[in-house]
Amino acid sequence: MSERRTTAKAAEEPDFLQFNILSCETVGGKVIFATDEWFAPAKNLLKRETPQFIPSAFTEFGKWMDGWETRRKRKPGHDWCLIQLGVPGLIYGFDVDTSFFTGNHSPHISIQASCLDPLTTFTPGEDRTGMAATESQMNAVAKLGSEAWPELVSVSKLQPGYSDCCHNYFRVNFNRRVTHLRLNMYPDGGIARLRVFGVGQRDWSTVSTNQEIDLVALTNGGVCLGYSDAHFGHPRNMIGLCRAANMADGWETARRLDRPKELKVDQRGILQVPGWEWAVFRLGHPGIISSVEVDTNHFKGNFPDSCRIEACLMSPEEEAERIRTRWSSGKWGVLLPPQKLSPHHRHHYSSADLTLTHHVSHIRLIIAPDGGVSRLRLWGRPTLAPANQIKPTSKL
Repeated sequence: MSERRTTAKAAEEPDFLQFNILSCETVGGKVIFATDEWFAPAKNLLKRETPQFIPSAFTEFGKWMDGWETRRKRKPGHDWCLIQLGVPGLIYGFDVDTSFFTGNHSPHISIQASCLDPLTTFTPGEDRTGMAATESQMNAVAKLGSEAWPELVSVSKLQPGYSDCCHNYFRVNFNRRVTHLRLNMYPDGGIARLRVFGVGQRDWSTVSTNQEIDLVALTNGGVCLGYSDAHFGHPRNMIGLCRAANMADGWETARRLDRPKELKVDQRGILQVPGWEWAVFRLGHPGIISSVEVDTNHFKGNFPDSCRIEACLMSPEEEAERIRTRWSSGKWGVLLPPQKLSPHHRHHYSSADLTLTHHVSHIRLIIAPDGGVSRLRLWGRPTLAPANQIKPTSKL
């Protein structure tokens, strides 16, 4: 397959951006406490959409901002909030995005973590703009002792929200499951988004080996480890919850430039093209796959012509080597032979359509020549021990 040129921007981005976003509101992430939300509520931190700025937008409390912004502090202490992850798991990194907070961003932050049972909201309310935590709410949340939680990011400086410096990346080395975060702002100010990148962790001891489960799902520990192109949408979107909300909630590539000037098909109606795009996933647990769903929901004029799925069983050491070589090494077996796809449609493939019957740990979805897929489901039975969670050793 031909390789695409890597832009300078992509080359500078940390490898953990490949992983799932465990904090987003669309996967159940929520802010359960915030000391102050005067200008803009803390729940904005977890929005899926990129931040926006509307110059003319004001509220009765001041300038409307698409993020979390506290009032200018005039008493001892600093502002902070508690976040309950939508998907508990291992965290590999953060993106603290200060977009559009250019004279009002928080100068410094730190992030702490804990593993707890789900908690109720300490500062309830749909819109908390103009509000702050009451004394009783402060006393209730104090019982968690969150100020003593382990530190994932020590006190660190933030850059302001200009387009060339708004993404503040922090790599994490913490090998314990996390359910809750404490985000500290020193002393006050604004942050647009908090992206928490990691891999979900499920208690597989509660899952029967006879139970059919989506082995690649975000909530079950599935994760994207590499891809050829993600111009319009990242492949990790395909393993998200429910059906896709729109095209942005799926994987979509650019149009390949090596498309033939005149297109031809084989006897099955599948386009005969020289190139394709691919995305590699590690399953949340090795297993035997019995059925597959490839959903092109919302992709009506830009769906792939065809797809196929390859699979294999590999060790953590083999995985690390393949990541290092950008998946150019190693052998794959065919799980699902090439299939003609349709627009805006859920394609279901049963065991009769699949050609591998042994357990696998990784799969590669290949689409030709290009286009978009909204969801990928791999139903099967878990087998053996769960694959080890490892960090990438190089750019993915």
